[in-house]
Amino acid sequence: MNIMDFNVKKLAADAGTFLSRAVQFTEEKLGQAEKTELDAHLENLLSKAECTKIWTEKIMKQTEVLLQPNPNARIEEFVYEKLDRKAPSRINNPELLGQYMIDAGTEFGPGTAYGNALIKCGETQKRIGTADRELIQTSALNFLTPLRNFIEGDYKTIAKERKLLQNKRLDLDAAKTRLKKAKAAETRASSEQELRITQSEFDRQAEITRLLLEGISSTHAHHLRCLNDFVEAQMTYYAQCYQYMLDLQKQLGSFPSNYHSNNNQTAVAPVPSASSNVIGSSALTSTSSLVITSPSNLTDLKECGGSRRARVLYDYDAANSTELSLLADENKGTGCKWRSWSWEDMQKMKEHRTKSNSFVYPGRSSLPPYFFEMIA
Repeated sequence: MNIMDFNVKKLAADAGTFLSRAVQFTEEKLGQAEKTELDAHLENLLSKAECTKIWTEKIMKQTEVLLQPNPNARIEEFVYEKLDRKAPSRINNPELLGQYMIDAGTEFGPGTAYGNALIKCGETQKRIGTADRELIQTSALNFLTPLRNFIEGDYKTIAKERKLLQNKRLDLDAAKTRLKKAKAAETRASSEQELRITQSEFDRQAEITRLLLEGISSTHAHHLRCLNDFVEAQMTYYAQCYQYMLDLQKQLGSFPSNYHSNNNQTAVAPVPSASSNVIGSSALTSTSSLVITSPSNLTDLKECGGSRRARVLYDYDAANSTELSLLADENKGTGCKWRSWSWEDMQKMKEHRTKSNSFVYPGRSSLPPYFFEMIA
């Protein structure tokens, strides 16, 4: 019975306190009761904590989206995290693309230019996938985890103490209201005693809350270090990806000289030359200069005893004294436009040769090809 009486009395006291707070809160909203204002420093700390919480949540969520764009995968990882279980390893997008490229290249044939290029691209994509996985792990450990610990730990404690401070303030203001309404001396003495107690509890809770809120500055300093770790992880990731792609580009750039094309077209023949990689003006204007002899065999270079004429298709400014400056539509003895062409451009020009009178003369691999139209 004593235990039951104690529980009933405690329940009644709690209900009375809750009702008193509700009445005080309602009267404040209606402007019928005074409200104790917190000091400006404490208000600033509360505002700073709330601002920190809001932006930390936004940054954390968007970082998760950046690292894992798939929402289903994020939900799965969240569930496993709440169950204290490790999420199963899944292949990421670069790794999946890399595997498809490798499989396709293997089926097309590693001996073909396209097949070999696909295999090399696939291997590079898989390396990028591994780097992406390392970025996610490092960022989750060094950046996301500290942010989440603040939201789920420190800020929850701050919010709890802030709520207690709000309740203590309501109790204090309710006690002030009762003291104002007290008429009898005995009632007034009781109200004054209650006011002293509630004021002491309010001051104590305000100090506890202030100490917690002042830790926000330390939180910012810690998050700054975590941000630096995240930036370093990203820098490492992008540097790795750049190096991988640079190496891949160099490997792909060597394919035209090492492999035949997939449609079995023969690569263009090199220009015979004794020592120089530059064809000078004397070579272009000589009566025994090198010219293309017929549309049926564009890559065969022959010695021509007579002078030939060609119409320049493009303007060209000479880079040095060993070259000719040319103007479009100008007639020259085997005059031509000098410009660089990619391997794909050279293939397109070979296809174009059957549709017009334009001839292609691709020089050595170290020389740019020529593109001009024979007119005489």
